[in-house]
Amino acid sequence: MPLYLGVMSGTSLDGLDIALIEQGEKTSLLGTHYLPMPPELRVALLSLCASGPDELARAAVTEQRWVELAAEGIHILLKQQAISAESIRAIGSHGQTIRHEPARGFTIQIGNPALLAELTGISVVSDFRRRDVAAGGQGAPLVPAFHEALFGAQNSCRAVLNIGGFSNLSLLAPDQPARGFDCGPGNVLMDAWIQYLRGDTYDRDGAWAASGRVRPELLETLLSDPFFKTQGPKSTGRELFNLDWLNRHLAEPSRYADADVQATLLELTAISITRALLSAQSETEEMLVCGGGAHNSALMRRLSALLPDCAVNSTQSYGVPADWVEAMAFAWLAHCCLDGIPANRPTVTGARGPRILGAIYPA
Repeated sequence: MPLYLGVMSGTSLDGLDIALIEQGEKTSLLGTHYLPMPPELRVALLSLCASGPDELARAAVTEQRWVELAAEGIHILLKQQAISAESIRAIGSHGQTIRHEPARGFTIQIGNPALLAELTGISVVSDFRRRDVAAGGQGAPLVPAFHEALFGAQNSCRAVLNIGGFSNLSLLAPDQPARGFDCGPGNVLMDAWIQYLRGDTYDRDGAWAASGRVRPELLETLLSDPFFKTQGPKSTGRELFNLDWLNRHLAEPSRYADADVQATLLELTAISITRALLSAQSETEEMLVCGGGAHNSALMRRLSALLPDCAVNSTQSYGVPADWVEAMAFAWLAHCCLDGIPANRPTVTGARGPRILGAIYPA
């Protein structure tokens, strides 16, 4: 059965996830490797998420560094698994999103797939989102089709929740096409706040948030953003939810204790997810959580409390490690592209119809 690699670098910018899968009737995870994002590369990528001088040249140089890191990780994983590059049918490379504005007709992921093919000797499938946007869709989220293949149940309503920098839901119901949408901030605001005040990249286990108390008036102010009032298809990114957005809503930073702001941000993530789920699929019996947010025990407890009639579990409970679902998804998307299988879901993105996603860069 063919082997694929998936490379995922998400909006949290914490590192690169690389997954090796075997694709037959089912998708099997064979191996993984994680590379932390070098601090200087993280800064360079973040700077490209907003307008600035010499953007084109900076983007070209930065994506070369991203690709070199990805190639390094791929070589390490193949060596660990004692597998040759010739054994891999293709790499599915998401690249790094630096802009996502489907309302203006574009989404941009950098990652120089031609260079990645050159450095690895493996064919690369990349640029998965733009075809869906060209067809009138949001270009995101793209993982619901993979969630459907991996976790779809024949006799119950299930949801799959990915919590990375942003949160997105896949809704899986018997005899219905998969649906899904972005819910709003996942870790992005919590990460930005703790880094701004403490220099930490994230709030381990939600411990800092748990030390504070939710401020209802601040929570309602944050939830008043129009994004939370719209129905899917919808997607979002750093263009909307960022530290500047938070500071504008705080208005008087001295009014709240720092830990209380963090607690309120965790509640914002939990409330926006659960309200979206109950509005779109109230009969959900189980929600499977993946992504970095699955390790935030304070957030997981809050989701369980807000959904008393729905079992909230990590995807690990079904044998799929929470950290590797998205990297697996882009390996699977490479398989779909090469086999001519449409992999977007118009019920998710709002595209005019099913489309084969990705551009192929032969080895």
